[in-house]
Amino acid sequence: MSFRAPLRPLALASLVANIALVVTGAAVRLTGSGLGCPTWPRCTDASYTTTAAMGVHGAIEFGNRLLSIALGLIALACFLAALWQRPRRRSLVLLSLAVGLGIPAQGVIGGITVLTDLNPWVVGLHFLLSMALIAFAYALWRRTGEGDGPARPLVAAPLRTLARLTAVVSAAVIVVGVVVTGSGPHAGDEHARRNGLDPEMISQAHADLVFLLLGLSVALWFALRTVGVPRAAVRAAAALVVIELAQGLIGFVQYFTHLPVLLVAAHMLGACLVWVGTLAVLWSLRERPVAPAIQAPAAPAAAAEPASPVPVAH
Repeated sequence: MSFRAPLRPLALASLVANIALVVTGAAVRLTGSGLGCPTWPRCTDASYTTTAAMGVHGAIEFGNRLLSIALGLIALACFLAALWQRPRRRSLVLLSLAVGLGIPAQGVIGGITVLTDLNPWVVGLHFLLSMALIAFAYALWRRTGEGDGPARPLVAAPLRTLARLTAVVSAAVIVVGVVVTGSGPHAGDEHARRNGLDPEMISQAHADLVFLLLGLSVALWFALRTVGVPRAAVRAAAALVVIELAQGLIGFVQYFTHLPVLLVAAHMLGACLVWVGTLAVLWSLRERPVAPAIQAPAAPAAAAEPASPVPVAH
């Protein structure tokens, strides 16, 4: 008997919540609330929660910690739903477990950022782990809608190679963007140090990678349209180009307007959407059908009964 637990909507909720955590984390940093709760795992030495004396900064930081708890509960629900589903699918159990284990790891790194007074490299690692969790959550959501048969490519090998190269450059854009953030003014606290790199030089390297990513994405979109692949793949590539154009526009405006906090927050959200759009392109280039049922071997033919002994006349 087949039973489908509510894993797919839970997986989507996990994906959305992981993106929301990035946005609220940006709010913590952009409002100077990074040390609103000056210790970890408690908010103060005497309390796990914020107090009125800590003001708005304490409330913002504590709110971000509460969202992490909610994220952990959603991840736990995904794991239990994957175990509950019949027939149980090993791939979904492992993916939900990966998302779930990433939440306490995220909490530990978040604690280290506080204990190191918002070291920019640790803050960057905190963000990159969120990107990894978004990838796992997205994979979990997509896998709930397909089978467990062998992955079957829908496009030729050169196009798959171009898509993988686009994904690598997309990841590089995110990593260098983290370094740009660590060199900029929004440290999360007025006394937090920066990484010491030249913001203009790092921003130029980031912009160069963005142009490369946009060029590869446009080339991939045109190539997919030309060869007549499934429409879902063309739409995914087109969506990625649109997201990148919007993200690039926000990035340039925020740079030339001296990084206003609202635009920086929008740029953080855009980074998540670029990453999700990149993953969507990769997943649209293959399909995974339902695995064929394994038929039980036919029962061996019943052995012929021994013939009755022929009476021998004496």
